[in-house]
Formats: sequence, structure tokens, C-alpha cells
Amino acid sequence: MFCVVKLKSIKYVLLVLLVTVLLAISFNGASSAQVFFGYNTKLVPVYSVQTEKKQVAITFDASWGADKTEQIMSTLKEYNAGATFFLVGFWVDKYPDIVQKINENGFEIGTHSNTHPDLTKLSRDAVKMEISTCTEMIEKITNKKVELFRAPFGAYNNTVIEVSNELNLIPVQWDVDSLDWKGISAQEITTRIINNIKNGSIILCHNNSDHIVDALPMILDRLKAQGYTITSVGDLVYKENYTIDRAGVQKPKV
Repeated sequence: MFCVVKLKSIKYVLLVLLVTVLLAISFNGASSAQVFFGYNTKLVPVYSVQTEKKQVAITFDASWGADKTEQIMSTLKEYNAGATFFLVGFWVDKYPDIVQKINENGFEIGTHSNTHPDLTKLSRDAVKMEISTCTEMIEKITNKKVELFRAPFGAYNNTVIEVSNELNLIPVQWDVDSLDWKGISAQEITTRIINNIKNGSIILCHNNSDHIVDALPMILDRLKAQGYTITSVGDLVYKENYTIDRAGVQKPKV
């Protein structure tokens, strides 16, 4: 009887060891445990925010050119709308006076890396240097802490998100892409945005795209008519006690 029980115990231990080894095996970058149990450890930035408020955020990425930026700010102020400008380091270096004007006009500034590379192809140290260098340049001009980060090209991996978090920056993506950078008309830009907007959306635009100046009044008119408040990302996202689901929806912890 003792031998039978002992043999069963040995078989059980061996089975546990075998399962442990199998679940540790990686398949195409994911552990077999992830495959078997259906969970994913990939980190994601904030694409949108879960909220009952009719509130959306509009953002402008600034990498090349600045001649339309002041008119964009003037239109935003005319409509009493907030906004976030994500600035690249070499743009900050070239247009420090515009950076200061963005700040003085009460608009939020986030970092968009220093040289606009694909951060997923860089080492962890290089990613940290790209993000922190631009952040420091912005903070030196504005004397305000930068709290938001957007990856160039929207390209990210776990390293990029982890470094952003380590630098106390909330990584931000978007769920409504205006595609203004493609040179589409002002009406097409407006239609794309209005057709895809919802509570908590983050809209992606660019400060120097071909028709953004003509599109912006139409966008703001339509959003206001639908009852939306247009704010900065910082006024939309939760700063603490939140979770981000697999789709990038930021939600308050219950």
C-alpha cells in the first residue's frame, strides 16, 4: 500500500514538473502559458478613456514646420477648446518661441521623442535618452512638468511603455486618426473625425498638415453641435487608480 501511494506521489510531482516546463516554452514571442490560458502580457498606451462625459481630446503632433501653429491656437481659443501638442526635440530646438507661445496660451505639451525614430528598434537606454532629452528641453522652456508621451509613428513595444512609465509619463496613442498628413481635404478630415468620435476619444492631427487650418473650425463646430467638450489629453485621462485594457481603453479602478 505504501509503495502504491509513493509511486502516485512521484508521478504527480513529475507531471507538475512537466507542465511547468511546457508552460515556460515560448511560441512566437509568447509563452505557452499565455497561449494556453489566453492572456497577453503586452503593454499598451492609452488609446481612449472610458467616461460618461461627452468629452474628447484633440492632439497635434509637431515634427516639421510651424507656420500654421499660431492659427491653430487662435482657432482653438475662439472655440474655447483645449488641446495637447506633442513636440519632437528637434522641433523644440528650432522653434523655442512657438513652444513658449503654446505654453503661454494655456495648451498642454507632451513629448514626442527627440529625433522621431522608430523606438521599437532602439535599445532600452536609447529609448530612455530619446524620451528624456525632449522632455527636459520642453521643461526648460516652459518651467512645467511634462506628463504625457506619444511614440513616433505610434510604434511601441513593452520596452517603450515601461521606459515611459519609469519616467512618470503616461503613454498616449489615439483612437480617431484624422489622416490629415495624407493631404486629404478639410471636409474629408472633418468627416473622418466626426464619424469615429465617441465619449473619451483622443483625436490625432498634425500641426502643419496641408488642410488642418481649414478643417479645424469645421471639426470644432460639429463637435460642439453634438454636445462635446474639447479638452487636452491631460484633462481627459485618469492620472491615478486606473487600468488599461487590451484595446487601450483607460478605465478607473472600481
